[in-house]
Amino acid sequence: MTDPGTSSNSASRALDLWLRDHEEGLIALRRNMHAHPELSGEEYATTELVSERLELAGLRPRRLASGTGLICDLTPDSGESERPVIALRADLDALAMDDEKDVPYRSQVAGVTHACGHDVHTAVVLGTALFFSHHRDQLPGPLRLLFQPAEERVPGGALDVIADGGLEGVDAVVGIHCEPKMDAGTIGLKTGPISSAADMARITLIGPGGHTARPEMTVDLISIASMVIAELPARVGARLTDPNDIKLVFGAIHAGDAANVIPTHCELRASIRTPSLPVWESLREIVESELAGLLGETSAQFELEYTHGVPPVVNDDAITNVVKRAAIAEFGDDAIKDVEQSWGGDDFAWYTRAVSGTYVRLGVHSRHAGGATLDLHAGHFDVDEQAIAVGVRLLVATVREFGASTGPGKLD
Repeated sequence: MTDPGTSSNSASRALDLWLRDHEEGLIALRRNMHAHPELSGEEYATTELVSERLELAGLRPRRLASGTGLICDLTPDSGESERPVIALRADLDALAMDDEKDVPYRSQVAGVTHACGHDVHTAVVLGTALFFSHHRDQLPGPLRLLFQPAEERVPGGALDVIADGGLEGVDAVVGIHCEPKMDAGTIGLKTGPISSAADMARITLIGPGGHTARPEMTVDLISIASMVIAELPARVGARLTDPNDIKLVFGAIHAGDAANVIPTHCELRASIRTPSLPVWESLREIVESELAGLLGETSAQFELEYTHGVPPVVNDDAITNVVKRAAIAEFGDDAIKDVEQSWGGDDFAWYTRAVSGTYVRLGVHSRHAGGATLDLHAGHFDVDEQAIAVGVRLLVATVREFGASTGPGKLD
């Protein structure tokens, strides 16, 4: 009988050797994606790139009906196809913003860049898939890879994956997200809610227009828009048990073309976030009611286009503990960090509403980097690429731990 410790050491050596030979390739793939980013729903080249790598490893990825994104299944050599299935998710899309870094892999697409780390997520999940494709003997049970499009588009490409059967037969799902506030080599975990709900609102103010010399004779939409921006967030907050349970922030305003013309239309766009699921479920009605009350005496008309986005991601205790045990075994206790619930939204929430799952923070800040830590969605955002190998080690260990933990009475 093989000693378990010997088996574990052999598995670790296999991963060490595989990463020695393939880490640079994963970094090169990440840089390729970074230099050629694609917006939500347009990830055709990225999908093809990932598909080619999977097919070269002998796997058979299936493209989503939406045209971008992939689902790919791996089964172990042991034939343990009836065991619980774990899914790993990566997101493929980039953001609509300029890349302001001066690096060889800087985005070559004007106005589009990977400033949220999706290129890293994809490299990590792909690396995990490629390792197990070459070491099926170390795969304890069925594994599904979800390469998802359109995470940045509300309500998110996760719904396309689910509609295409991506979670059928899946018992648990794990995702990672880059965390620039944590050093590379560290892992952030939290049970319960880890992100916030995120909605979007488009408010169109409507008036008769007029001359700026006589604003008192018309409806001054620009002034009214400034009132909406200044007062609507507080009015909505006042309707809640805890006013701090909401962040209503305007990110865009468009009106007029001439300095001496009061426009007939003014468009405001805002994101609306809350960490509370009950608040999220009532937000549309609250925003519409408070907007109507605010504009009631102004003579301005309004149209509200409210997009209910994503709920909070809620991490399952048992699956989070699987990841924690795997991370401690792989990196030690000091590498594990407790994280707070974020105000950011993520469509991974749709997965955790359907099956048990957990969303993990992957530290990507360089310990040796000078200057301030850049946040996600910043023009100069970049990562310590050592985090890619860390992510692969984490997910490989998680798959193994899930296999060891599942079974009658085992998962807790």
